[in-house]
Order: sequence, then C-alpha cells, then structure tokens
Amino acid sequence: MSVSLLDLWSQAGNFAKGIVIILLMMSIYSLTIVVQKLIKIKKSESATRKFAPLFSRAVQEENLDQAITLAEKNKDSHVARVLGGALSEVKPLLRDRATVTAADINSAERAVERQMLIVLAEFKRGSGVLGTVGATAPFVGLLGTTMGIVNAFQSMSAAGGAAGGLAGIGSGIAEALITTAFGLLVAIPAVWAYNYFTTKVENLTVEMTYTSKELIDYLIKSVGSEFGRSIFTKEFQAQKAVSGSGHIHG
Repeated sequence: MSVSLLDLWSQAGNFAKGIVIILLMMSIYSLTIVVQKLIKIKKSESATRKFAPLFSRAVQEENLDQAITLAEKNKDSHVARVLGGALSEVKPLLRDRATVTAADINSAERAVERQMLIVLAEFKRGSGVLGTVGATAPFVGLLGTTMGIVNAFQSMSAAGGAAGGLAGIGSGIAEALITTAFGLLVAIPAVWAYNYFTTKVENLTVEMTYTSKELIDYLIKSVGSEFGRSIFTKEFQAQKAVSGSGHIHG
C-alpha cells in the first residue's frame, strides 16, 4: 500500500507536524544564508579579478597615488579592502611629500591585519548556522521518529495486537520515519555548503595574506639606507639626489 506525503501529513500528530515545521524553518534559514554568502563571495572574486592587475601595474610603476585610488574605489574586492588598510597609513605621508619610516611600515602592516580580521569575519558570518543545522537537523528528525514510534506502539497496545493494530503500527512507523528522512534532507545540503564556504574562506585568506605581504615587502624594499627612511615618488627621489649632491663642497 502506497501512502502519499499529503496523507502522512494529515495523519501525523501535532508533535510530528511541529518537528517538520521546525526542520522546514531550518532549511529556509540555511538556504537563505547560502544564497547570501554565494552572492557576496562571487561579487568579491569578480571585483578582485578586475582590481588585481590594475593595482599590480600601478605598484610596479611606483604610482602609489593611483594604487591608493584603486583600493579606495574597489570596496567590493576583499583584496582591495585589505591593501587599502595598509595604504591608508602611508597615504598622508605620500600626499604631503613626506618620508616613510620603518615605524610607518609597521603601522601599515598592523592595519592590514586589522582589516583582514574584519573581512574574514564578514565572510564567515552565517557559517556557524550552517554547521549547526548540519549537525542538529538529523537529531531533530530522529526526535520526531522516536516519538512517532512510541505513539505507534501505544496504538498497537490499545488495539490489543490485532491485525488492525499491526496495520496501524506499520503506518505509524512510516509516518515517524518521514521526520528522520526530512532531517537528513535538511542536514546534507547544510554540511556541503559549510564545507564549501570553509574552503572558500581559506582560499580568500591566502589571497589576502599573499597580496598584503607582497605590498609590505615592496614598502620595506623601498626603505633607503639613509636613516632608514624612503621616498615613494620618483620626482621626490630625483629632488633628493640633486639636494644630496649640492651638499658636497670642496
């Protein structure tokens, strides 16, 4: 005898219906988080693919004004936000034609770390919910199954073990097992999504760490030998060379 899901729902008790409603709410919540995180990550990756080559070219040409502008404009890129944190520390010095010391570079590195923590926290938001849904949904469904089986045996006991009681317990167990199946249907996508986003966040972390370290290394290599200071604009470096030669007297 085949029993439709609609028939099982109509025959289910209030407790089983409550379990199904809870699982449905968990499923909708987790799917909403999955869609939001997918949109955010895809948007950030797309923005980074456009930003990275332009930023790299600006740095190679020692045009840090353009690099700063690019980082400020690309708010959707996770890499741009992290690099912007570092450049914001040296931006006033560059604009004022001032010197950048080793302490300024250390400050820029700390700014990178702070910004990276913020960006990672945004990317990880909602992952805890996915992990919780994936871990608890099967047990919520099992709770409905357990109570359904208890009710089925109580119905069989009330029927005195007659053939009708056996038929009743069969349909009761079938009704009860539906909650476990539904719990698994909710949990499996949540676990897949949790593992997928965990791997994605790890990859994004590598990208942010690599590019930020690359920028910091560039700043460190640009530090001159004189008093541990450096100038980042070609024009000012040329002025410094002329000024330095003017101090040589016979």
